[in-house]
Amino acid sequence: MTDESAGANGLDHLARLAGIESEYWDIWGNLHRTGDAGKVSILGALGFAADSEAAIAASTASIEQAAWAQGLPPVAVFRLGQAIEISLVLPAARGDRGIACRILEEGGHGHHFTVVPDQGALVEEREIAGEVLQRRILNLPVSLPLGYHDLYLDLGEEALGSGELGHARLIVAPPGCYLPEPLAGGARRWGISTHLYSLRREGDWGIGDFTGLAALVDLASELGAALIGLNPLHALFLEHPDRASPYSPSSRLFLNPLYIDPEAVADFAESRKARSVAKSMTKELASLRAATFIDYAKVAACKRRIFSALFENFRDRHLASSDDSDGRAAAFAAFVRDGGEPLRRFALFEVLSRHFAGASWTDWPEEFRHCDGPAVVAFAETHRDDLAQVQYLQWQADKQLAAAQARAYALGLPIGMYRDLAVGAAADGADSWIAQDVIVNSATVGCPPDPFNMLGQDWGTPPLHPLALRAQGYAAFANIVRANMRHAGALRIDHVMGLLHLFWIPAGQKPDSGAYIQYPFEDLLAVLALESHRNKCLVVGEDLGTVPEGFRERMAAANVLSYRVLYFEKDGERFKQPTEYPKLALACVTTHDLATLAGFWGEADIDLKRELSLYPDAASEEGERASRQADRDQLLAALESQGLLGDPGSRPAEGAAMDPALSAAVHRYLSRSPVSLLLVQIDDLTEETEQLNLPGTDRERANWRRRLHLPIRDIRGSAVISALATGLEERSARPQSTEP
Repeated sequence: MTDESAGANGLDHLARLAGIESEYWDIWGNLHRTGDAGKVSILGALGFAADSEAAIAASTASIEQAAWAQGLPPVAVFRLGQAIEISLVLPAARGDRGIACRILEEGGHGHHFTVVPDQGALVEEREIAGEVLQRRILNLPVSLPLGYHDLYLDLGEEALGSGELGHARLIVAPPGCYLPEPLAGGARRWGISTHLYSLRREGDWGIGDFTGLAALVDLASELGAALIGLNPLHALFLEHPDRASPYSPSSRLFLNPLYIDPEAVADFAESRKARSVAKSMTKELASLRAATFIDYAKVAACKRRIFSALFENFRDRHLASSDDSDGRAAAFAAFVRDGGEPLRRFALFEVLSRHFAGASWTDWPEEFRHCDGPAVVAFAETHRDDLAQVQYLQWQADKQLAAAQARAYALGLPIGMYRDLAVGAAADGADSWIAQDVIVNSATVGCPPDPFNMLGQDWGTPPLHPLALRAQGYAAFANIVRANMRHAGALRIDHVMGLLHLFWIPAGQKPDSGAYIQYPFEDLLAVLALESHRNKCLVVGEDLGTVPEGFRERMAAANVLSYRVLYFEKDGERFKQPTEYPKLALACVTTHDLATLAGFWGEADIDLKRELSLYPDAASEEGERASRQADRDQLLAALESQGLLGDPGSRPAEGAAMDPALSAAVHRYLSRSPVSLLLVQIDDLTEETEQLNLPGTDRERANWRRRLHLPIRDIRGSAVISALATGLEERSARPQSTEP
């Protein structure tokens, strides 16, 4: 360790090595510096002790020496057509000896060649334990296609198998993310955004489901929409169904089985028992369907009863069948095989969670806290049926989502499903149990204070460890992205700034003690682009809040659409004109965390915060009401500037409620912008006044539970759709029967 990194400067040096940003600018332009206490806490969360000078020295040495401990880096990322160069560390004395190299392409093609290290550029030299090591950059004589490839090196034929230097994952990605036609050709399209659980249809089980989604596809096709925007469909907690937030899931790799329509499963028609179980719940289901808010506990109880009956039929009729030609058994086996180890481990978590009565896995007996321990292996052997049922439900959820996407393509929606990826998963969920080597459970992710959250936010989900992520060749990130692009034409990445850096908060501390941690931005962006092209899935980055300078420009260069919300798109006090919106963007009036358009206009969100005593004093409430009045005035002025309020002087009277004509005018205003995509929230089509979620609350109100007051079949006749129809014609995707 150098003198510079010792003593008072040692902590700063260690923090830089670990990727802790020393400062950040908030949304108001104020500079915040990361204090020593925050650095020590976050370094501890990263796994680097820093509570004494000796600990700092040891942690610094471990990071610096790790870079020299392996011949090859764990991963190297390239753009298509870029020269394949690799960093190699080896003793200087071996520099003139040829090294046998083998590259195995993802598709199976192999490359074999020899390199001489001394022919590479010398980057750095260091003496460790009396031996001089050199780091050189070698240019490999290959051209690789898009994909994930593997590089292996050996010291020579005489040492094959014993002198291997190591392995590196080589990732070759396109320059940017996928843009489908017609967007790539400059067309502008629109879609409907919804939270799946909020949909109503005749015959549902008290919660929106994939059959309701297919019905919404029909409506979207009639209206000329190109896509349907969805909340995260991530697996939540079946043992704690009241934990309803889709943004704090158990797993981001798997689907929420409560979205399955039991009566659309083939086993329902096959099983007399399943139909009998459903009939026995007729009154209870009628009550659940009629409710304004979802009763997750009762919905889960009903669905779990029917799920058991469905699986029993499948097991007895198909899995136990000796008929090798059973197509359903073969399809299930293929699904389980493709799901591989992640699906097996997720099923284990679900069964163990039920076995331990829903206790957090951190409170399970020690021998069950690691997914590959001998006790877990033994448990799996004695619970094969239970594991198969979890896998069966994932299979059915996947099939029903796939059917909705196939229907969207068949009816001419060029994008179809637009899925949403949450920032992280809960610390006591399946992902955290399965991936303890890459998920940091001693910290949570959040954001610093901003105008909408003056104390900052702690989202309660643990972050991925950036160094562990790289050490694993970004496999964890690729798996998450790939899982959420499945059966989708678009993916929204919540808080996309997390590709560059995340605001970490040490466990048990407040957001103001947090700091930003750097992530391998260009590498993650490359993996995202590769998965985007492979899955033919466009990417939208939710870039609200504290956005670093130059970030949006880099994302645009990578074909990632910006996410623009009307309420926030202002220049000073005035709302930006449509022409001021960027082309490569998705625009919407509002989101699930904000007031609906009717609620915004009528101050329903302010009334709700007053009712819940969320204002520190009367002045704060009065200030927000005054600001809202100014927003209404400015929005009306913006609409007038575009001639969207009819004849001059026809501005709505003071205190008038939001009506269908005014709602249509607001959406037409956004529709005139050059943005590639416009999303119209279904809550605004049905004129809901209460927002789905009120940030900063949990048990205080029924977040993530409100259902639409109109069933899907009646939305087509809503007054807002009638008023809006002509305003979206230029963005209409006309029905056609071909897939993109």
